[in-house]
Amino acid sequence: MAETMKTKDDRFLQRLERRQTALGTVISSLDPAITELVAEDLDFVWIDMEHSPQTLVTLQGHLMAAKGTGATTLVRVPWNDAVNIKQVLDCGAAGVIVPMVRTVEDARLAVSSCLYPPRGVRGFGPRRPSHYGRFGGPSFCRQANDQMICILQIEHIDAVNNIDSILNVPGITALVIGPNDLAGSMNLMGDTSNPAVQQAIKVVTEKGNRAGIPVGIGLGPQAEAIREWIGKGMRWVAVGSDISLLLGALQGVLGSLRAVDALVDASIKVD
Repeated sequence: MAETMKTKDDRFLQRLERRQTALGTVISSLDPAITELVAEDLDFVWIDMEHSPQTLVTLQGHLMAAKGTGATTLVRVPWNDAVNIKQVLDCGAAGVIVPMVRTVEDARLAVSSCLYPPRGVRGFGPRRPSHYGRFGGPSFCRQANDQMICILQIEHIDAVNNIDSILNVPGITALVIGPNDLAGSMNLMGDTSNPAVQQAIKVVTEKGNRAGIPVGIGLGPQAEAIREWIGKGMRWVAVGSDISLLLGALQGVLGSLRAVDALVDASIKVD
């Protein structure tokens, strides 16, 4: 059994290392064909297990669908839980997005759950990452640790207040902002454009980037808004989701057709 695995073609990290913006989308559909469809054009796919009915079985299908596309597979786990994280990584995800990190203790738990001892507490059983047992041993575990992507979701005002200590935790790859829950934690649910919320996001973005930890955000599929947030320092962006992209395309086509219908109706009435 070989000890070292092949180095991953990690488009997400490569873009960040080159100071380029990494672009992806959120996958909530259970059909892996959706991931297969979009992954070749993206730097990453964000497979969501927190707010969608994904199971470990459907997740594995998405990870298989993305294999060979070059898109990095990031999975938002349901919660900051070592068992959840272990199972997701053993399915073959390149990394995890851990929701609702509020304290330095939360950050340490998230990182340690991703890493094998002595750097962490991850149990050994990497079925797909080991290529079904073709790779293993100490070198495999060290390489898995070195390649791990651990992203913390900053979506509570507690995390903003604790951001300096959180950023000092070794092993954090990136941060991602959760604007809606952040606003909710400030008693401003639904008001993400509120100046207080925007200021909190600015603090995290500036401090993260200064610390060399790239900050990202999930947005709708509006190019102008995406460019605006990139200008504010976002280094990686989920440009909508499978649902919002589909809905946006549908509404765009229907809007164009209905505009034509309105013109036709008007011309008929004139005639």
